[in-house]
Amino acid sequence: MSNHRLAVMFKSWIATLLIAFTALFAAGCSTTRVIDSEVTSFHSWGAAPPGPGTTYRLERLPSQQALSAQHSAVEAAARYALAKAGMVPSDTAPRYSVQVLLSTQIIEQVLADPFGYGGFWPWAGYDRFGGARFAGYGAFGYGARHSVALGLGFPLGGYQSTTLRHELAVLMRDTTTQQLAFETRAHHDGPWRDTLAMLPALLDAALLGFPQPPPGARRVNVMLQPTAALPPAERLTP
Repeated sequence: MSNHRLAVMFKSWIATLLIAFTALFAAGCSTTRVIDSEVTSFHSWGAAPPGPGTTYRLERLPSQQALSAQHSAVEAAARYALAKAGMVPSDTAPRYSVQVLLSTQIIEQVLADPFGYGGFWPWAGYDRFGGARFAGYGAFGYGARHSVALGLGFPLGGYQSTTLRHELAVLMRDTTTQQLAFETRAHHDGPWRDTLAMLPALLDAALLGFPQPPPGARRVNVMLQPTAALPPAERLTP
């Protein structure tokens, strides 16, 4: 069999695989996801913890001021989560000032080879882009670049699978004493890149048990509804 015919057959196989992965991705986006978070919380309320109706004001760091448009989406989600916890926003007479910190970082990248070191296709190692090199032909025809990019976050061939850490922190400071009264942090590690879409689940996990959550680290699972199923006011866009 000629290299050209082999390359055409491989190209057809790749196209079929891409269609299957796309269908799987679309189905996953239309269903719920469980976001498992590692949560740690600390509190020192003084006389009494805040009850329903306690007022607060969101504060921004200078870096958050510079990214006003992006941070507005974070604050919108925080207001909704704090409302469920019984807190009431007030810019004129806040009992507490609240800071919400959100970050995403890559913590692991692994070269993936689902075909078991080449399977029935001859591997020639990995190129500098992280893609698998085939002997004599490329993924999209003879002489093409020897790798496949899905753009959907799925590892394929020699491409890297990536694990990201999405980390949230909520800090509450007493406005009368300027002392930190409540600190809670939640992080989720996984392949997903839609940090803002996961933010409501991270907030619910971080504020579970507020104002007196159990001490120590704990794992909290939150069911994340698909964005399309949320009311317009709850939708977040990057």
